[in-house]
Amino acid sequence: MTQSPPAEIDIANMTWPPPPYRSPVPPVTGADGVRRFDGITYATTPGYRPRLLDVQVPAGEGPFPVIVWIHGGGWLDGDRRYPPPTVPADLLHGTVLAAGLALVSVDYRHSLEAPFPAQLHDVKAAIRYVRAFAGDLGIDPDRIGVWGESAGGHLAALAGLVGPDSPQGAALEGTEGVGSGESGVRAVVDWYGVSDLVTLADHPMPAMPGADFPDPYEALLGATVAARPDLARAASPVTYAEGSNPPPFLLVHGTHDGLVPYSQSEALAAALKSAGGEVTLQPVDGADHIFLGSCDIPAIVEGGVAFLARHLGAGA
Repeated sequence: MTQSPPAEIDIANMTWPPPPYRSPVPPVTGADGVRRFDGITYATTPGYRPRLLDVQVPAGEGPFPVIVWIHGGGWLDGDRRYPPPTVPADLLHGTVLAAGLALVSVDYRHSLEAPFPAQLHDVKAAIRYVRAFAGDLGIDPDRIGVWGESAGGHLAALAGLVGPDSPQGAALEGTEGVGSGESGVRAVVDWYGVSDLVTLADHPMPAMPGADFPDPYEALLGATVAARPDLARAASPVTYAEGSNPPPFLLVHGTHDGLVPYSQSEALAAALKSAGGEVTLQPVDGADHIFLGSCDIPAIVEGGVAFLARHLGAGA
């Protein structure tokens, strides 16, 4: 791998305090021609760890359309670098890049660091950052899609549906990182994400490892759903479908998911269709959460990439 020399520091034009993000450093280019920007700080908030993202850009001439990948983990855990254990990173990343799409993988604040809407604020901040620095990154700011799994699928759905004109839109956009600018996306892939926290409250949580493992929904809201039904509705993607102009959605969900019931994706699909949106609901027969029990993981990944490539105009 080769790395470009560091840019000169322009001390004369420095300001204090510094902005709540850092500009991209020169990428590392691999033997395959893929340019990688690792560990970019896209948002900082006093008292919290910096939020980081990684960017991988295909070999060749850009600008490239881009997918923002949002990891799962019950809003309590997870890492931008690692998909679920059923989906090898090389498979996910390689399939995206081979399709002529750039990939941005983001971290966000976990729920015990900060309750909702901090997680959505961070995702919105990452999208604004990618747009603001699109020229440095070699990507097309007008062709951005989001793809998430589990908690990340929930956040991807919210990113696709929540805008400044949504109910409480300004409060949900946030001002983290690049504090203003467009945060909309052109397509969404949601793998087995939560869509309605109010109805999910009636679904018993499976036993989780460790006696001290917190209830993920209570941790997300900072209260029980019963105590904060207003916040539960505000954190539910179905809330924003009605009256919206949703981008195309692909929902993929195991029919035997014991953690997030398949009915959650059915509910979101119905709400999107009612709003006149383009939505595809793809059941994975017999699969549990994170597609456990499925033998079709490569095909599921390829389907998500093909959906995003089509709607983002990869190769155009």
